[in-house]
Amino acid sequence: MADETRAVANPAALGLIGFGMTTVLLSLINAGVLPGGGTSVVIPLAIAFGGTIQLLAGMFEFKNGNTFGTVAFSSYGAFWWWFALLLIFGHTGVVDLKTAGSTIAVTLLAWGVFTMYMWVSTFRTTMALQLVFLTLWITFYLLGLGDLFHVRVLTLIGGWIGLICGLLACYTSFAIVTNETAGKTVLPVGPYSTA
Repeated sequence: MADETRAVANPAALGLIGFGMTTVLLSLINAGVLPGGGTSVVIPLAIAFGGTIQLLAGMFEFKNGNTFGTVAFSSYGAFWWWFALLLIFGHTGVVDLKTAGSTIAVTLLAWGVFTMYMWVSTFRTTMALQLVFLTLWITFYLLGLGDLFHVRVLTLIGGWIGLICGLLACYTSFAIVTNETAGKTVLPVGPYSTA
């Protein structure tokens, strides 16, 4: 019987654009470019695109045997669901966020720690992916510290770094789709590390 191999789509492009677009929108709010009330627009995007699309991409990466992609997309997809549910539950009175104290800040810092360990794993991937994770852990730390110490400027800077992170993720998705469609490198993502 002939060995039939069939091409499988790269789910990273889907996961990265889901993450990137949602991150760009929230970061514009954190940076003060868009009004704080704009989070009501972020919530459905976080559920549909940032959350659900990334969870699907994570499961597709699981099917492809990619541990990094599985953990990354599934985790950040769950992050967007957490974020959306936190806002929904907080605004509707299901949970009382007034008594949460520094818990949200510590949660953001924990995401920063997780993202740092994921960033270490990107050292064997492309430069574009390394930069996405580098800017993401910096964003989490800035947002977490800004919330913990009530320092608005840290949140603003975190918003700008988050914007860079989101745009890098969008670019990386764009490069994957474009390069795979063209069958050659049209948009560079940097060399793969051999370290």
